[in-house]
Amino acid sequence: MNDAGAAPNRELALTAIASGALVFLLHLIANPHYGYFRDELYFIVCGFRPQFGYVDQPPLVPLLAAATQLFGHSLVLLRAVPALFAGAAVGVAVLLAAELGGNRFARILTALAVALTPVLMGFGGKAGTDEANPLLWTLAAYALLRVIDGAGERWALVAGAALGTAFEAKYTVVFFAAALLGGLLLTPERRLFGSRWFWAGAALASAIALPNALWQLMHGLPMLELLRAGQDGKNVIVGPLAYLAQEVLITGIFLTPLWLAGLVWLALERRARFLFYTFVLLIAAMIDFHGKHYYPGAVYPIPLAAGCVALEAWTARVRFVRPVLATIVALGSLIFVPFALPVLPERAFLGYEAHVEHALGVKRSDLATEHRRGEPELPQDWADMHGWPELAASVQRVVDSLSPADRARAVIVTSNYGEASAIAFFGRDLPPVISGHNQFWLWGTYGRSGDVVVDVNGDCGRAGHLFDRAVLAATSSPAYAMTWERNVPIMLCSGIRVPLRTLWPSLKHYV
Repeated sequence: MNDAGAAPNRELALTAIASGALVFLLHLIANPHYGYFRDELYFIVCGFRPQFGYVDQPPLVPLLAAATQLFGHSLVLLRAVPALFAGAAVGVAVLLAAELGGNRFARILTALAVALTPVLMGFGGKAGTDEANPLLWTLAAYALLRVIDGAGERWALVAGAALGTAFEAKYTVVFFAAALLGGLLLTPERRLFGSRWFWAGAALASAIALPNALWQLMHGLPMLELLRAGQDGKNVIVGPLAYLAQEVLITGIFLTPLWLAGLVWLALERRARFLFYTFVLLIAAMIDFHGKHYYPGAVYPIPLAAGCVALEAWTARVRFVRPVLATIVALGSLIFVPFALPVLPERAFLGYEAHVEHALGVKRSDLATEHRRGEPELPQDWADMHGWPELAASVQRVVDSLSPADRARAVIVTSNYGEASAIAFFGRDLPPVISGHNQFWLWGTYGRSGDVVVDVNGDCGRAGHLFDRAVLAATSSPAYAMTWERNVPIMLCSGIRVPLRTLWPSLKHYV
């Protein structure tokens, strides 16, 4: 290990801070376009009802999302949070490259590669449960490597804090933590298990994760129920080779050779070999459990940093090729920016997508993670940023047309959490918004009888179903939205035949 690995020197600190700040600023410019994403609205609504957990997510991201909207709607502030995490992840990846033995070229190339990896750009582009994981997973790996390199056993506390916090962001960290432990057990670094500071770090991680774990247990482990439902027809299941091909696509064809080189380098480097096993075990677990291709995405700063260190070493005698290689990495990766960040107008994006797919011989469906009812005009990430204000405005007009008596006893019922969240977020002085989907089901009916229902994208108007009267009050059909969020019927139904509280258990939909 070189001297930069023992303690970050001034140049290293400046490189990490400057690169992280630059990535943060670039995301601030690129992120706040199109509109709120379906899940972002859901996070905000959940965060405004603080809990130790939710049906389908830990509490960290909802709380952060809601905090950004305390003083009014702001897409800029909402997406400044993932932008900050993206910048910090790049900074820590630079520190990891230095700890692995990298000097100036390796550190700068690491910053460039991590910043431009499509899946990591996507995590930093919108609020989501993956937004913090590239930072936290990389920090955990860096801290353990510091322990191994003799920087002090107390670095295990940093690793524990990072893993515990990651649990409060997304449960996939369980697989990463297990892979880390497996990597240590498979190498001489298993000696760390004899350190009291290692177990103190494990205890710290457990303590941070405990409130959410208890919430899940107290509510019957709804996340497991949701995951089982996802495997039963919702998610696209692919074989091992197809999964690995998807990993190449989400990291970019120009960066794949770099992280593959990093894996080779980690396998050959005795003190860092546990990180090679960590990657292999994580990917194997994701394949075995049929995880979506982006679930292990937060791990890629680790092999990318190692790959940059390897490239620096392999070009030590031909340094003149380094700028050429860095340019190829940068320019090649820029091709994928519009697929990860909403930087192009919709029509321009569609034309760009067609050209890139033709040139590379890939298509959008190659990366599909869920079976869909029809293909939207835009990719799902972009389509789900459209139509929500229009839907809420349509519902608002229907509610405003009600008499004061009907409005006082009305309830708005939606088919999914995206619709419910959008209406609750954009609406003004509306009746309660309820849904059987995920966390909304757990919040219940707010004591409403259901005698007056504004039904969004549902079937209350079906003859002889549940209501005495049903009329089509409005239709919402925004441009570019998901196929099932276009031509959305908004029914006004009254005279319910079975009390809503009686129906509610059967409306539960965890998926």
